[in-house]
Amino acid sequence: MTSLNQPKLVTVFGGSGFVGRHIVRALAKRGYRVRVAVRRPDLAGHLQPLGGVGQIMAVQANVRNRASVDRAVKGSDHVVNCVGILFEAGRNTFASVQDFGARAVAEATRAEGIGLTHLSAIGADLDSESDYARSKGLAEAAITKVMPDAVILRPSIVFGPEDGFFNKFAEMARFSPFLPLIGGGETKFQPVYVGDVAEAVARSVDGLLIPGSIYELGGSRVMTFKDVFEEILEITRRKRVLLPLPWGLASLIGKIATFIPFIDPPLTDDQVTLLKSDNVVSAEATKEKRTLAGIGIAPTNVEAILPTYLSRYRPHGQYSGTGSEA
Repeated sequence: MTSLNQPKLVTVFGGSGFVGRHIVRALAKRGYRVRVAVRRPDLAGHLQPLGGVGQIMAVQANVRNRASVDRAVKGSDHVVNCVGILFEAGRNTFASVQDFGARAVAEATRAEGIGLTHLSAIGADLDSESDYARSKGLAEAAITKVMPDAVILRPSIVFGPEDGFFNKFAEMARFSPFLPLIGGGETKFQPVYVGDVAEAVARSVDGLLIPGSIYELGGSRVMTFKDVFEEILEITRRKRVLLPLPWGLASLIGKIATFIPFIDPPLTDDQVTLLKSDNVVSAEATKEKRTLAGIGIAPTNVEAILPTYLSRYRPHGQYSGTGSEA
């Protein structure tokens, strides 16, 4: 535990990733000391400028290795877990990372007698047909059992400069004459800005959220898959055919893609299964004010942020004029 004359120490598991780095920055701005627990500390140098000298320190930890988790948590005042994977690769399976790993972090946090904030996802469900969503549900169940006072945050699709959602399809639109409307493109999302998610986490660390509660984080606009593509094409000034792709064919493509040695598969069968369910804030969370607005955060408009980083996908780059579209 931190002595009285030092700022509190927060350990952030997965702090070098897309969402994690924004969480680290939000915590550093508040004056916390931040210990970033990652598998490769040598690749986390980009976090140093987010805080003052000595304020942010990367340490080695792997949520699949319980001993390393215990070491990373030792001496902390609060723990944030934002480790997660969208597809399985090698030993990084949903079971090992999002179930076992989350449980290990919760148990280590309980042993220190400190608070825990866990980043989950809308759609987390023990009974889901999706392996991803089911593992998220198992993690929440384990955390709730080990640490009933933990705060769990479930964001919808998270967007921001380094996201793997809008960037993926904007990149696809550069080369492909069509974009696939999986299942007809009717799946609903409620994209939430990464800075808003980070602020929600920071407020949890501040002690402003209700212990033992689950919050659902969504943006100000609900968008269908088709809306997402249309927004991307408008910003990037491209014309592409939006081609409906039946669920069965999409699943087949996803299964084939998992056997091709991609670093990041464009689509998996499990992701297709996940897309069969809407990804929006529930009516229950809204009623009970367990949302961004409920904790005093005005959701950032997706239209205000997307052009700031998707404009680079325009035919002549981000500085292109109105000109003709490709």
